[in-house]
Amino acid sequence: MPVQAVIFDLDGVLIDSEPVWEEVRRAYVADRGGRWLPDTQERLMGMSTDEWAEYLATDLIDGVTAEQVAYEVIDQMEQRYETELPVLPGAEAAVRRLAEYRPLGLASSSPRILIDLVLGKLGVSSLFRATVSTEEVDRGKPEPDGYLTVAARLEVPPGGCVAIEDSSNGIRSAHAAGMTVIAIPRPAHPPAPDALRLAAHVAGGLDEVTPELVASVHR
Repeated sequence: MPVQAVIFDLDGVLIDSEPVWEEVRRAYVADRGGRWLPDTQERLMGMSTDEWAEYLATDLIDGVTAEQVAYEVIDQMEQRYETELPVLPGAEAAVRRLAEYRPLGLASSSPRILIDLVLGKLGVSSLFRATVSTEEVDRGKPEPDGYLTVAARLEVPPGGCVAIEDSSNGIRSAHAAGMTVIAIPRPAHPPAPDALRLAAHVAGGLDEVTPELVASVHR
């Protein structure tokens, strides 16, 4: 099956947002007398809004609701992005390069308001034919729901898609959907070895991700 679409993740692929998420959520937990556990950040990566808000409200902080956590944390993230967007090297060029090659989708664990804000500030909103937040599907990453929904909206089979991911849960999600995965690990939060083995190719950065590479790794 030829490549019919390319699907980007957002956090850790187009923007270096995980450190911002971690800083904001750590401070939020600390300000409310909560406890940040050694595996908290790894657990949070890939969770949908409902999932991470429930986790913070239930496991880390007392006396808050998941709805309150989600609203307040997302509001702080929006303010941070408005001030300074942590764009990764080659992000805009990679999106434009691959948009000329195949239709683009995006499957992100970020809430819808942040997806739209980031793509708008990058100036690439119109290049994505379908974008999905995992808050809009039943289950977040590593489950395949987000990627399957993007493929359906693009009207292409999952097996015809190449996904670009950085995290363990993201790689597992795209692979579980039946997609070919190009991994671009982030040094601060490298994927687990078993997850990385699911990727068809491991790239050092977005500049390596060309139409030629996408076509060559697709299975």
